[in-house]
Amino acid sequence: MSSTDLLLTFNAGSSTVKIGIFSIESAEARHIGKCVIDFRADPLSLSLNKGLQTFDLPLKAEVTDDLHGVIDETFGLLANHFDMTAAHAAGHRVVHGGDRFTRAAALDTTTIDAVEALIPLAPLHQPQALRFIRALRHVKPHLVQTASFDTAFHATQDDLVRRLAIPRSLHDEGIKRYGFHGLSYKFIAGELAGKVPQAAKAVVAHLGSGASLCALDKGISRDCSMGFSTLDGIPMATRPGWLDPGVILHLAGERKRSLGEIEDLLYHRSGLLGVSGISADTRDLLTDGRPEARQAIDLFTLRIAGEIGRMAVTLGGLDAVVFTAGIGENQPEIRAGVAKHLAWFGLSIDEEANAGNDFTISAGESRVAAHVIATDEEQVIADEALSLLAAR
Repeated sequence: MSSTDLLLTFNAGSSTVKIGIFSIESAEARHIGKCVIDFRADPLSLSLNKGLQTFDLPLKAEVTDDLHGVIDETFGLLANHFDMTAAHAAGHRVVHGGDRFTRAAALDTTTIDAVEALIPLAPLHQPQALRFIRALRHVKPHLVQTASFDTAFHATQDDLVRRLAIPRSLHDEGIKRYGFHGLSYKFIAGELAGKVPQAAKAVVAHLGSGASLCALDKGISRDCSMGFSTLDGIPMATRPGWLDPGVILHLAGERKRSLGEIEDLLYHRSGLLGVSGISADTRDLLTDGRPEARQAIDLFTLRIAGEIGRMAVTLGGLDAVVFTAGIGENQPEIRAGVAKHLAWFGLSIDEEANAGNDFTISAGESRVAAHVIATDEEQVIADEALSLLAAR
């Protein structure tokens, strides 16, 4: 490949897509631009960042199920800022790889069908990635496409950790703990190895609208708060985290709620939004004086601290706690709230460093280190895609 070749990454959420633009230089992928399409916006637009420049570019294409018009127009708009004729590959974030995909994979008809077969394990997330994969295949058939799986990083976990206490036959059919946010954790594991190699046993808190924690032992995933689905673990913006399954039985039986109503409740009306009744955004809740807002924040930090303690058991010790993603990187109040619950564990926060979002925010006397590290899922997707291209 020449030094001018481009590689794109697609990180599809339930209502948005983040597109990364990378140049391939000396066998490395370098981020040169990124854009976001928010499909909830009306009118639709492409928000592009290129270096220090920001552009808000209107999209006129109609949003259809196949997304052909949107993808075609997006490439046309990007061509005004990048040489899109040099784009040779596209890497996608795919939430679920099941037991089939334990590493990134090149996408062809067979692997796309295999990704589609996993929709029952991630019914809200998997179809979104497939929409973009198929749209690109139609609009830009020359592009080599790859998939990076959120679950793959956690395939190293012991069978005992991944197992649910259900009949063995169900486990053998794939009902087990998978773990998610693996691309983020893979990036943080690399950052830790380079910057804090002495932090062999670390718990990483990926705190965003979706949130989870991962136990790393020398950069290897040993446990994760999310299990079979992205509903599990700690409370999130609109998802409840851990929930007694008896609640589901009660809602379906005594309350006569339909499966669709329960699904909507769990994915869209619980978590911080459900507890506070005010907002799903921690920034709103931290500035709201009502007790319901405070309670939502307190529950959030309590559950995070509890998961850190549980994961210390899995690891057999704890050297460091790492905060990452939107909340973890930018909200000192949340980090301080978590640390307060872990003071007995020897975690002490330096208030000034924490307020400044410094790399190290633990106090000198702290027995457990605490760090803030910005994650970059798109870089992992690009690196994995580039690795697959080199193998070809």
